[in-house]
Amino acid sequence: MELTAKQKAYLRGLAHSLNPVVFVGKEGASEAVVRKVHLELLAHELVKVRVGDGAEVTAAELGALLAEGCAAIVVQRIGHVVVLYRKRKKTPEIVLP
Repeated sequence: MELTAKQKAYLRGLAHSLNPVVFVGKEGASEAVVRKVHLELLAHELVKVRVGDGAEVTAAELGALLAEGCAAIVVQRIGHVVVLYRKRKKTPEIVLP
């Protein structure tokens, strides 16, 4: 699923007030991290992931790995923070414009 520029802008606005729910350390995108992001996406649809200073992967690399592993879309990447979105199949909370 591809998002339009307007939809990404809308999601960025929603993500602005969110705090990161997943923190990635030196192990990078391990199976546990992918599973945690998957569970958070099921619960929230839109999540922030923070990459720690000691991580061996960059935020751009991590965003691509997590998006592929969780079937999500990278909405935004700023510094060490990646915003991911995946529409919930049952009862979605976020309605895209």
